Amino acid sequence: MASHIVGYPRMGPKRELKFALESFWDKKSSAEDLKKVAADLRSSIWKQMSGAGIKYIPSNTFSYYDQVLDTTSMLGAVPPRYNWTGGEIGYDTYFSMARGNASVPAMEMTKWFDTNYHFIVPELGPDVKFSYASHKAVDEFKEAKALGVDTVPVLIGPVSYLLLSKPAKGVERTFSLLSLLPKIIPIYKEVISELKAAGASWIQFDEPTLVLDLDSQQLQAFTAAYADLESTLSGLNVLIETYFADLTPEAYKTLIGLKGVTAYGLDLVRGTQTTDLVKKDFPKGKYLFAGVVDGRNIWANDLASSLSTLQALEAVVGKDKLVVSTSCSLLHTAVDLVNETKLDDEIKSWLAFAAQKVVEVNALAKALAGQKDEAFFSSNAAAQASRKSSPRVTNAAVQKAADALKGSDHRRATNVSARLDAQQKKLNLPILPTTTIGSFPQTVELRRVRREFKANKISEDDYVKAIKEEIKKVVNLQEELDIDVLVHGEPEASILQRNDMVEYFGEQLSGFAFTVNGWVQSYGSRCVKPPIIYGDVSRPKAMTVFWSSTAQSMTKRPMKGMLTGPVTILNWSFVRNDQPRFETCYQIALAIKDEVEDLEKAGINVIQIDEAALREGLPLRKSEHAFYLKWAVHSFRITNCGVKDTTQIHTHMCYSNFNDIIHSIIDMDADVITIENSRSDEKLLSVFREGVKYGAGIGPGVYDIHSPRIPSTEEIADRINKMLAVLETNILWVNPDCGLKTRKYEEVKPALNNMVAAAKQLRTKLASAK
Repeated sequence: MASHIVGYPRMGPKRELKFALESFWDKKSSAEDLKKVAADLRSSIWKQMSGAGIKYIPSNTFSYYDQVLDTTSMLGAVPPRYNWTGGEIGYDTYFSMARGNASVPAMEMTKWFDTNYHFIVPELGPDVKFSYASHKAVDEFKEAKALGVDTVPVLIGPVSYLLLSKPAKGVERTFSLLSLLPKIIPIYKEVISELKAAGASWIQFDEPTLVLDLDSQQLQAFTAAYADLESTLSGLNVLIETYFADLTPEAYKTLIGLKGVTAYGLDLVRGTQTTDLVKKDFPKGKYLFAGVVDGRNIWANDLASSLSTLQALEAVVGKDKLVVSTSCSLLHTAVDLVNETKLDDEIKSWLAFAAQKVVEVNALAKALAGQKDEAFFSSNAAAQASRKSSPRVTNAAVQKAADALKGSDHRRATNVSARLDAQQKKLNLPILPTTTIGSFPQTVELRRVRREFKANKISEDDYVKAIKEEIKKVVNLQEELDIDVLVHGEPEASILQRNDMVEYFGEQLSGFAFTVNGWVQSYGSRCVKPPIIYGDVSRPKAMTVFWSSTAQSMTKRPMKGMLTGPVTILNWSFVRNDQPRFETCYQIALAIKDEVEDLEKAGINVIQIDEAALREGLPLRKSEHAFYLKWAVHSFRITNCGVKDTTQIHTHMCYSNFNDIIHSIIDMDADVITIENSRSDEKLLSVFREGVKYGAGIGPGVYDIHSPRIPSTEEIADRINKMLAVLETNILWVNPDCGLKTRKYEEVKPALNNMVAAAKQLRTKLASAK
């Protein structure tokens, strides 16, 4: 019985690629240095899978940024602003598209389906001249072959690539991206022909958009694309891989009807109903790559249950046509549990990271073939039983409090207009008030103190003193820049090496566990270390009150209390899979509610509760949207339903398409929302142009913080003017797209200075117009 892995983490067990990329970007190392690190990582991954007994090992899943940008490079679809003149696309053009450069902004970045991974959105139109401009897929296949490893090269399928794209600036929004299919298919044919010539026997096309709600025209595009590719694919075994959700009956029918296709990869973890479609109708002689090992979470597979599922499928598709696989790429999990030396043994026995999932896949394949490892299965069964019966998982008081939430929608008593009036009387802010989103850059000094504190070389008093000094620097800088509503910069998260505030909060909540090296790629070199929610959640003590109060004591200006919202904590964690997600979210909401009320008691008048990942968690099926949005929005309202009218509640969202959930965002009933806008070509503003009325405060981001580029005062003023064309002056805020922790102070200071100057310039202009 054969085994297959859809894809594998590329950062390395200790983020080797991250450090190599950042060193290269900072001009501290050469392109050759970067290439060597990448080649060593690829070699290690291929050899690991080969050694574990995996038959179908993927290649071309490694990327310096993301696989969609790699496909854009393969197709030569470089926007004109990057001045690419043809030939093989090099690092300069590639990274300019991803990150921008001194003269032009980056391409839009958005979430990869409903994950916390991101991709660079292709910008296409009728005038794009496609050409075969990156031979990466062929080069990596040959590289693996030279190491003695026969791989399955992986390409983003042509239809999914187009459906994930957007019309370029200046192209009509109604332009049919699928009309470009005849222009890109010839390049796919070139790549396929080269792979065949290099000795490939299998090829994998990732077509994840098949799990979306597609109309008949979109489904027909798949049929047309693979019919066109059929003759070129002759002689190859062709796998179409789908993941993240069920297929609709219409999509499943389209999939199994594709010409020239040998095998179908299905997510049987999140796509539970797809199994029924397979049992009803599976084409004779075709392969089923059954994704029974979860690629999205870190819980050990229930091997007995998966084996039962596989045995039932084997009776349908045939013993020699069933391949055991992961549900999706293991990119979304941590790399290797062996690197976790601080997790206690009980919790560790419940987990499986990418390396362990590879072993699980092979163990299931061998069991199906009659070579069951009884000891391995027995150990797995014991771990499953331990997790179900462990007293650390359940807290009766938390469950009772969560149950008591039923029957109320937890809205604040006064409408937002009246609240904003009360808040303005207390805060006395100018029009177009300026603020930032929360974090400020980590410094060399902070990292030094962190290392010394972790090594017990300095005392806790010295550690606290260092954080206070950093907060004071951040407060002084914001006052010098004349920012209106300040933040404390979140150094308490940075100094503890918390990759983001989700992990910082999680560490202070019960029911969470933490890893040392459980890093997961978010985009480019950016990695996060998601906490693990293994049990019922509560807040044993205040988490941020001391630091927020300390920061507020350093200034007379309003200081934001900074919290992460319950939906974002949920969506950016590895979540327990033994109860519905909404139940866990309500527990987190109650914990954050306690913190919000303690901040208010401590004199913090502006409290930001970030829900950056609310849109990210939206199910891929429209039929499931309403239920998710109901409990997600309700969870946010629970956190702040008890505060005074004069306490201003902010929230923040970033890097997703929000237009389709704008009414749910309004229903959150926050006083102010800051939201990503600049990198997505101000897509957000279109919803207001189309007549949506928004009465709360809103700060669409005026510049992209994920690029090192520094915007001019004039550029920012132009963005604000576009906002003023569709939003009332008295509700508009001026702020960056997101937090500043990924940037350097030499970038942050001039960018914020220009932002404040633009706001003041427009205040003067508006005052003179009265």
